[in-house]
Amino acid sequence: MKSRTVQPIRRSSKGRNRPLYERESGKKRGIRYFDYNLLIVVIFLMCFGLVMLYSTSSYSAQAKFGNSMYYFSKQALISAICFVGMLVVAKIDYHLYAPFSVEIFLASMFLMALVRWSPLGVESYGSRRWIRLPGNMTLQPSEMMKVAVILLIPYILCKMGNQITTGKGFLKVTACGVLAACSVFYLTDNLSTAVIVLAITMSMIFVVHPKTVPFVGAALAGIVVFLIGAQILIANFADSDNFRMRRILAWLQPGEYASDGNYQVTQALYAIGSGQFFGKGLGNSTQKMIIPEVQNDMILSIVCEELGVFGAIIILVLFAIMLYRLMFIAQNAPDMYGALVATGIFAHIAVQVILNIGVVTKVLPTTGITLPFISYGGTSVMFLMVEMGIALGISTKIKIIGE
Repeated sequence: MKSRTVQPIRRSSKGRNRPLYERESGKKRGIRYFDYNLLIVVIFLMCFGLVMLYSTSSYSAQAKFGNSMYYFSKQALISAICFVGMLVVAKIDYHLYAPFSVEIFLASMFLMALVRWSPLGVESYGSRRWIRLPGNMTLQPSEMMKVAVILLIPYILCKMGNQITTGKGFLKVTACGVLAACSVFYLTDNLSTAVIVLAITMSMIFVVHPKTVPFVGAALAGIVVFLIGAQILIANFADSDNFRMRRILAWLQPGEYASDGNYQVTQALYAIGSGQFFGKGLGNSTQKMIIPEVQNDMILSIVCEELGVFGAIIILVLFAIMLYRLMFIAQNAPDMYGALVATGIFAHIAVQVILNIGVVTKVLPTTGITLPFISYGGTSVMFLMVEMGIALGISTKIKIIGE
């Protein structure tokens, strides 16, 4: 079979994002770069997350499994293994992923199909999103789809070149993202991850597309449609048994669903409010005994209760530094493929953090989206570490000018 190679689109030397290349003549030489700042932020977030996970989950783990360190020990082991894996991935030339990006995408689709149509699919808390692995372990394939899209869409954009500026080219790339998002939703019944996958795709298209107005218009149109749809839901679906409908209705009418669909978010808001600025102290949360599965998507509320707004600010600052480093890598990547892959990782982290904070603070309806590196979840940690490894690998290809 004929091998496929990526044809990276080189950015113009007049572009403001032009990286510093090694000069071909003269006494100056290129010095390889490694983003230790990003590595340090990842370590800080992992350690902070493990501390908060133990503080948050010790009570529920003791009640459920008779072991207060159940969640912590599993997460710590997986994090340690994945951290080593991240360093291995960082040593791999990221260009090697491009020819196999289609295969990675199809493998993700296949694993998600196993969730829906095979006995390996595992249902938990009313959702069928995992496949069973040996050793009483599970894997959530929709997390793999995020990485697959981050690798595939840049490959397609680089192969297309300037065709992305045409309507046909734009629709072709958008269709790939829509296909991935619809597959996530249909095969794993995971709407929130589908939204993230689509957002990653549109972010990368936005970066390479010369026009901004169509994206702004689409965003405004989406807001208008959402507002109109919300009024229709209130008027016609108040008695719906669909859990997504009830989540949206609970968000729109919190008073009527305070003890049902809005219970978890209401208790999370109590936790945030009771923590004030410096919190009650590590391990002194009371709401962690009330909020169901608090170690997952609601862990930020316990951070606010125990460490106060100050603790939340620390997390936000760490994520801001991470996003800044990812943006730096994207701007200085030696070719367009590397720049777009780093952009996709940036978009994933940014969108997921925004969605999680929006849900915990009741700005957005409940989605079940976890907080990266902080919430409990082995599959999430594994693929986040893969992404960080890829980003660090891209950073090693950056060259600075030295004597």
